[in-house]
Amino acid sequence: MSAPKVTQIGGPVTVGEGPHWDHESQALYYVDIPGSTVNKYVPATNKHTTVKIEGGPVSFVIPLEGAKDKFVISVGRNVSIMTWDGESDTPADVKHVCTIDTDKESLNNRLNDGKADPTGRLWAGTMGPDIGSASEFPPEVGSLYSFSKDWNATKHLTKITISNGLAWTEDQKLMYYIDSPTRKIYVFDFDAKNGKISNKRTAFDYEVNGVEGLPDGMTIDTEGKLWVACFNGSKVIRVDPLTGKLLSEVEIPSTQVTSVTIGGPQLDELYVTSANVLLSEEHLKKYPLSGATFRVTGVGVKGYPGQNVKL
Repeated sequence: MSAPKVTQIGGPVTVGEGPHWDHESQALYYVDIPGSTVNKYVPATNKHTTVKIEGGPVSFVIPLEGAKDKFVISVGRNVSIMTWDGESDTPADVKHVCTIDTDKESLNNRLNDGKADPTGRLWAGTMGPDIGSASEFPPEVGSLYSFSKDWNATKHLTKITISNGLAWTEDQKLMYYIDSPTRKIYVFDFDAKNGKISNKRTAFDYEVNGVEGLPDGMTIDTEGKLWVACFNGSKVIRVDPLTGKLLSEVEIPSTQVTSVTIGGPQLDELYVTSANVLLSEEHLKKYPLSGATFRVTGVGVKGYPGQNVKL
């Protein structure tokens, strides 16, 4: 098999994150967290549109199932419903439906990575504010939540530093989760009906496998293997969470690789976001595509359509 091909599809942003492939509309959505934008890319037409959100950083965007032009997004510590036609540079409406970490308001926490589980239930975690570098944050001030159909939050984990990647197995029995500074991918037994997790253990360890950087966003393919973005590692890796072994890696021309999802008409392409946070001029000369979004073809695997939020 020939080597995967990496192509830039989106211009540099500060912190590209949360790529979500909407299979119905054949469109990729992603955010720029500090830029507070939601971005839409349609590969068939190569069209890009961006909408600016007021009120705080935006860390994820997920279409709301069965609701035209409605998306679940984060705005700071708020989970919100955005109404957007996919064309305008301002949303028609942004309605906050749940505010979390209200006991930590003084810490200036914010939501980070968020995804819908296979039943359409939203999961999202929090983290503290940047304290001076691209990878330094107040330790253990975040939490992981899930949200009911009427937007009540349930706290599942505490003492999280940077709540990041989420993925579920097709049989809905396991959930994978990343708290980035641990440099590990954790796995939990997953109760899909009741939205509960238990029996935490390590599925993959960056230290043991000699992988550089921090695990960030991730996705799962149809073979049950995980694709994980390596922040400060310039790559996306594919790992076997059952054996804890590194299977392969794809070099990305940006050091701060933030997240990855699988999309495209045949669900056989990777879409990879990256960041450009506090990088020197010298670094940017070496990596001029820092903060860009990329498509990777020829990886030889397939994924699942992006899971939308269901109410």
